[in-house]
Amino acid sequence: MNKTNKLLTGIISATMITAAGCGNNESLPPVPEDTDCSDWEWEADEGVWECDDDSSSHYGHYYYGGIFFSTKSGLKSSSAYKSYQSSSSFMGGGKTTSSGFGKGSSGGFGG
Repeated sequence: MNKTNKLLTGIISATMITAAGCGNNESLPPVPEDTDCSDWEWEADEGVWECDDDSSSHYGHYYYGGIFFSTKSGLKSSSAYKSYQSSSSFMGGGKTTSSGFGKGSSGGFGG
């Protein structure tokens, strides 16, 4: 395969990956704007954001309804979370993604 074909294959592949991932982030709830955590990761199984900022006192905590939960069992015991989990708006099972400082772009070729 010549250099031009390799380049085109790479661009097409990256574009397809970017296009495939575009809709997934849009369907997630907005990233929390809590100043105690500047890096968030979507916890796909639980359908909530998790603090991924290792300099935060909330590192590893789940975030739902404006509250940090230090454990998964604490989150699951919350009546508000139980209500969310049994509702049609439950976002569990989604794609894992990250957002925040130090993560760079997560869209593939060209961001």
